Amino acid sequence: MNPFAYERASNAAGAVAAVAGHPGAAFLGGGTNLVDHMRLGVASPDLLVDITKLPFDRVEELPSGGVRIGAGVRNSDLAADQLIRSRYPMLSQALLSGASGQLRNLATTGGNLLQRTRCVYFQDVTTPCNKREPGTGCSAIGGYTRYHAILGASEHCVAVHPSDMAVAMVALDATVVVLGRLGERRVKLVEFHRLPGDDPWQDTVLGHGELIVAVELPALPFATRSAYRKVRDRASFAFALVSVAAALDVEGGTVRDARVALGGVAHKPWRATQAEAALRGAPATAESFRRAADAELAAARPLDGNAYKIPMVRNTMVAVLRDLSAEATP
Repeated sequence: MNPFAYERASNAAGAVAAVAGHPGAAFLGGGTNLVDHMRLGVASPDLLVDITKLPFDRVEELPSGGVRIGAGVRNSDLAADQLIRSRYPMLSQALLSGASGQLRNLATTGGNLLQRTRCVYFQDVTTPCNKREPGTGCSAIGGYTRYHAILGASEHCVAVHPSDMAVAMVALDATVVVLGRLGERRVKLVEFHRLPGDDPWQDTVLGHGELIVAVELPALPFATRSAYRKVRDRASFAFALVSVAAALDVEGGTVRDARVALGGVAHKPWRATQAEAALRGAPATAESFRRAADAELAAARPLDGNAYKIPMVRNTMVAVLRDLSAEATP
């Protein structure tokens, strides 16, 4: 590991100033992603600014009926929070499907959103990778692609975003609250992560030194009928091959509204807007759910090793929606 300096932030403004004023600095929260990459030689910050003592560790109900989640809230605490479990069960389920119990006890809300979009080649410093070293090429293209993107990829990167939590939050229309040198700003989570395009090394729209302080979830009454389903190779400590987060509002056998997001398919958590549009006003039947899935998957461009993801996404989405519609039936 390369040598680095360490300092503990006593307030958010000071943390932002310390990182923004130092090109090689990084924030340190739970460290579950950053420290791994430092050990592998993928990341080499020369200053770590510890933000774990900042007062961002609460889950609070908003006057609007929504919820504000501090960036320092641990994944395990968020999954167990009664507000989250009762109003947004898909989010609790997504958190509990991520990593392992030990990592969930360390990982934070803000850090989870800032996991690097990555694949095995990104973490192997002996291979070319545009995300790690811009302009060197993408080893996955023409290589091992079982876990890679089928939507929104580019010739420069086909990796997928690893977060489970972020998929559920995208479906829930979350907003990220960010503090920078010029003050606070809000970014819709669906716009927070980037597709690779020509600049795959830029995972998010954050500037250097900007700090996530909270995530806000709007009031969404029908999200009490929601679920997250993850398909993976083993029951614990495995990234999603594909995942589906969905909330469904059904009345009289007709879908009034829906929220759907996909994981394991793109460089960012994928909001399934085409599927949502197809669902609204449609009968709550398996055939309608299949048509909605196919509408979203029409843009899919699988690689040689991951065409299996198309039927897997379709089948998983149909299963989740069918279960949710069954819950709505008296």
